[in-house]
Amino acid sequence: MPYIEPHAHMVSRTTDDYQAMAIAGCEAICEPAFWAGFDRSSAQGFYDYYRQLTDYEPKRAAKFGIKHFCWLCINPKEAEDSGFAREVMAIIPEFLDQPTVLGIGEIGLNKNTVSELTIFEEHVAIAQQHDLPILIHTPHLEDKLKGTRLIIDALNNAKVDPNKVIIDHVEEHTAGMVLDQGFWAGMTLYPESKCTLPRAVDILENFGMENIWMNSACDWGISDPLAVAKCMQEMKKRQHSRETIHQVVYDNPVKFLSQSPNFSL
Repeated sequence: MPYIEPHAHMVSRTTDDYQAMAIAGCEAICEPAFWAGFDRSSAQGFYDYYRQLTDYEPKRAAKFGIKHFCWLCINPKEAEDSGFAREVMAIIPEFLDQPTVLGIGEIGLNKNTVSELTIFEEHVAIAQQHDLPILIHTPHLEDKLKGTRLIIDALNNAKVDPNKVIIDHVEEHTAGMVLDQGFWAGMTLYPESKCTLPRAVDILENFGMENIWMNSACDWGISDPLAVAKCMQEMKKRQHSRETIHQVVYDNPVKFLSQSPNFSL
């Protein structure tokens, strides 16, 4: 069955992963800008990273018949220094007219600090100025609930259209509040954290199949680029219909991502 991988960090993956994803049925990959595993020392480092996301990575994906799209931002983990973050953000508009850029992301919070929240709000303003969708990172573990509430409050204060925002990395205690506020929800399928495959299907069964997607967020850590394909099998084991599975792994991502003028299959 064809599927879309709506959140994967392919700059940290091998060409073998692209090949495996293509064989599994992946038709498109969306790659948000993220933390490289270390803090970059200059805005120029981000400039080169954006070039990699908008130029090189789409060509690498195309070799395996997969379309590649990206989101741009400075991630919350490197946003604590607001002066540095603004230097990086000043570069972003230069890349927004590239044909594979979907919007702003993955922005959000890491430790729920004042500086992170300020830079988050300034990213949101860029998205609003250019009428672009937003992909949001929520904090890990004990910071997730508070961070999700702070993010939702900031979005509501900015009068952002919730239908153009996907709040990612939801878990059992945050999925309901995200969906109830009219935002889209993303589940990240990790072997050791965030959502395991059974937990993700539990969330679907508890909160419904509308306005939700699942992704691998595969990166340089312990993660699985085939997580979405494997979760499709988990849904099948639980007797979900082919139509329901297709809705979650294909129709839902297409519906949200089509709000970007650059998204097409």
